[in-house]
Amino acid sequence: MNTIIDTNFSFPNQKNVYKGKVREVYNIDDEQLVMVATDRLSAFDVVMPKGIPYKGQILNQIATKMMKETEDIVPNWLVATPDPNVAVGHLCEPFKVEMVIRGYMSGHAAREYKAGKRILCGVTMAEGMKENDKFPEPIITPATKAEMGDHDEDISREDILKRGIVSEEDYIILEDYTKKLFQRGTEIAADRGLILVDTKYEFGKTKDGEIVLIDEIHTPDSSRYFYTEGYQARQDKGEAQKQLSKEFVRQWLISNDFQGLEGQKVPFMSDEYITSVSERYIELYENITGDTFVKGDVSDIQNRIEENVLAYLR
Repeated sequence: MNTIIDTNFSFPNQKNVYKGKVREVYNIDDEQLVMVATDRLSAFDVVMPKGIPYKGQILNQIATKMMKETEDIVPNWLVATPDPNVAVGHLCEPFKVEMVIRGYMSGHAAREYKAGKRILCGVTMAEGMKENDKFPEPIITPATKAEMGDHDEDISREDILKRGIVSEEDYIILEDYTKKLFQRGTEIAADRGLILVDTKYEFGKTKDGEIVLIDEIHTPDSSRYFYTEGYQARQDKGEAQKQLSKEFVRQWLISNDFQGLEGQKVPFMSDEYITSVSERYIELYENITGDTFVKGDVSDIQNRIEENVLAYLR
């Protein structure tokens, strides 16, 4: 399958490259970052052995579209998108926390709740809630940003400030931006018949000291969506919600005895399963953006990306 799993470019004035779970970030002259969205699939903080066709393109194009739809309320790092898999933006110093915000008690929050926990990242969750119930108000449950292969860890606002991970002055801005973005994302989703359930945002600081949104936003990798239609009926009946996110991959892994725990092996992924995941990501793209997905040329992805980025840098 024609996928991009790893890159090893050498661009003019390149200083270094950082390789995350999904994205590879090239530093150009300590001024710009060239971010390549690969087709790698990460779940439970583990990178799966096979790539998913078009996944990188899908994530990149959703993120860049959503950044344009939110730049009037929160500044972001984006400058250009010279290739379907590439975003170019300002060099930023990233904050070492992910700002996770939850409108509904789902996913990780629901798993913690089922385990008997009622406090998540210092925030109290009320008694008597059912999985996928709406919180009275969205809650912010930050996580420390893990290096590749490590698990992100829940952390409270108090611990972030106490450990000096983020200053109080900056954290107040991060909270404000997180709430504004989630509100806008909720409105965008509602227009498309969706509920934005939860998501995460990452922020960085430019050389000028401005706090900006970086990385991805409102993608199926960073966010969970439900279909609005039938949501309440399914809740009333105690049925699982119909959702748009990579939770379907997590559930498949769980059903095959894998949750990223020590000693567990990633289950075999057949070509048929990989194709089905790719098709699901395309469905996610079209539902989230309202646009028809146009597949990029994957006959030689490495060369295509390199030529497009070089043309932009020139």
